[in-house]
Amino acid sequence: MRYEIRVDGEMTETLAKAFPELEHVVMSGQTILYGPVVEEAHLYGLLARCQSLGLRVLEMRQTPE
Repeated sequence: MRYEIRVDGEMTETLAKAFPELEHVVMSGQTILYGPVVEEAHLYGLLARCQSLGLRVLEMRQTPE
């Protein structure tokens, strides 16, 4: 499965390193994290990581492979 997680704000490279398994792109004041998610527990772990880093998740969606 591939997922896209859109967060509010432009993440720094240092902050993006907290998500080594995902690629990221900054667009219009938002950061999009995207990449493979191997299982549901991995997805919940990514969301927990966002929360612990104080990132506001705007959207999360599964994307075609």
